[in-house]
Amino acid sequence: MPEAGAAPEPVPVIDAVAFDCEDPDGLGQFWQSLLGGELRPGDGVIELHGGRVRLDFAQVPEGKQVRKNRVHLDLYVPPDRKDQAIANALRLGATRADDIYDGDLWQVMRDPEGNEFCFVWGAGSPTRP
Repeated sequence: MPEAGAAPEPVPVIDAVAFDCEDPDGLGQFWQSLLGGELRPGDGVIELHGGRVRLDFAQVPEGKQVRKNRVHLDLYVPPDRKDQAIANALRLGATRADDIYDGDLWQVMRDPEGNEFCFVWGAGSPTRP
């Protein structure tokens, strides 16, 4: 039992965000092209290192089962670079997800396997590396 006034036990920290996918190499290359970093083979996954949180890409037999993800990545971009970020993602194989949200504070996108992510520029304070 901790002493009164002692610091609480450490809580878990995020080790990685995992993507179930059909093509771990291809999806890993998409995200590497978008975010930078280094792809490495891991324990049954492809790992993208170099950001604040590692991204893991694991092959699964089934495709995406729902129209909209319950969890997604928010990627901050400066407001004056949002159009460039969107155009780059489209060039790499992403698509717009305007059926989910079409507004002025962020742009919802889908990666090549349909996983949603957002470019944000006006939705609260950015957390920058």
